Amino acid sequence: MSDLIKHFKDQAVAAVEANKEELIELCCRLIQFPSENPPGDSEPISRYIHEYLEKFGIETEWHEAGPKMFNLISRIGNAGGKRLIYCGHTDVVPAGDLSKWEFDPFSGEVKDGWILGRGASDMKGGLAGLIFAATILKRLGMELPGELILAIVPDEETGGELGVPWILERKLVEGDGCLIAEPSSPYNPTLGQKGSCWFQLTVKGKPAHGSLGPIAGKNAILDAMRAIECIRTVWDYPVTIPDEVKPLVQISKEYMLGTEREPYQGVLERISCNIGTIHGGTKSNVVPDTCTVEVDCRLPFGVTREEVMAYIHEKLNALEIDYEIKPFGIMSHANYTDPSDPVCRAIVDNITYVTGEHAYGVQQWASSDARHFREYDIPVLQYGPAYLPSIHNFNEKVLVEDVIRCAKVYVAAAIDFLHGQNEA
Repeated sequence: MSDLIKHFKDQAVAAVEANKEELIELCCRLIQFPSENPPGDSEPISRYIHEYLEKFGIETEWHEAGPKMFNLISRIGNAGGKRLIYCGHTDVVPAGDLSKWEFDPFSGEVKDGWILGRGASDMKGGLAGLIFAATILKRLGMELPGELILAIVPDEETGGELGVPWILERKLVEGDGCLIAEPSSPYNPTLGQKGSCWFQLTVKGKPAHGSLGPIAGKNAILDAMRAIECIRTVWDYPVTIPDEVKPLVQISKEYMLGTEREPYQGVLERISCNIGTIHGGTKSNVVPDTCTVEVDCRLPFGVTREEVMAYIHEKLNALEIDYEIKPFGIMSHANYTDPSDPVCRAIVDNITYVTGEHAYGVQQWASSDARHFREYDIPVLQYGPAYLPSIHNFNEKVLVEDVIRCAKVYVAAAIDFLHGQNEA
């Protein structure tokens, strides 16, 4: 690293520290927008972000992908050099039963070192960091030989068809690397994600008077129960992890040792299966003629959606039940970015630069928008502040210090990457 680049990085990191109260205020303000998806109205929060960036001379393009679903794109630096995309989503999952929250989910309150509220960890803490990092580089007047692109999308939590894939398909953003500020561990960005296979199973029966069950009619719920037991056996489906990703899987398993994640090690090499919803029947005194089940399977490296669905059909056909299966939601194969790619090195190296701690990338057991960037040959990883147990849960929160740390990494990594400091 040249002395000049180190100076730039130290200057930017110091600016984040000096203005950290502004960063936390920005995070809290983003949380105060109830941008739940569904229903998915991103206009108020998008307007606020636009106005915030405008204060520092950063222009924002608006692209409406659907009613009140706005993708925002902002750029700083110089076109013609390397392009780095910083991506975040404004939508959050619904708050759910408010009586189960210990605080207002949209308060954006700071208490005892924590920022409280829906989206604090997923991912308004990270989103605030990305936005703030861009303004810091802009207000320092730092000369960037490439372009930093903010891509702020409105639709991730429901599958994201109006967000990242929408802007990539239209070539509204293109880049040489991408960071998504999704939740991660402090020293371990996620370089790879499992695949996803969601489907809806509908089992059909024959109605009859409930007083004649089980003699009369054909109970669709009972047949669905049998089907569910067969579907759940995908956990034991034999999977062979490809040699090329074995190191990533192994280091990810080792990273989980001695933590609250240790019991979940096996999920990296197996097909997970969650029976998410069941709807069936009309009344207790009617033999149900339909039952619908929604299933979420996540796929490790070494197995495809086609293999999984063929296995499930084989098992269900043997039951001799009347059923149909329709895919929905997220569909992808397991995917990853090589740890040696410059964008991965920029983030990992600068986690160590900012914290002094050893950092390395790991595999995530879920799926994400990262897959879309990889489909367009854009190397991508994820790194963002989070209190992982609170994600999609009641009483979501994030540590103030984690939000600040990530913003420091974002400014330093952008400088390194755009100056080509992480080329092999």
